[in-house]
Amino acid sequence: MQLTENAVSRAAELLKEHRESIDRLDAILVFTLAERFKHTQAVGVLKAQHDLPPSDPAREENQIARLQDLALQADLDPEFAKKFLNFVIQEVIQHHKQHQS
Repeated sequence: MQLTENAVSRAAELLKEHRESIDRLDAILVFTLAERFKHTQAVGVLKAQHDLPPSDPAREENQIARLQDLALQADLDPEFAKKFLNFVIQEVIQHHKQHQS
């Protein structure tokens, strides 16, 4: 019985450590996205000032390909990376459209 309690205790400690790492990484993601959106907001203002379209399909395509390559290097599912970037791009385009109003 003692061995089982030790195993359960060790598993609980490992779980706690993983969750603490996940929490730190979530914070990094949030702050990184905030920084990214600060720059895309500035791009939206610049585009509006110069009457440029809110989206740039060629750049978006290049960015998706670049992110998929990075995902492969990082051992992350490239389709997930593509879906994530597409979501971010759509948010950015909406922000750019708001600046043009």
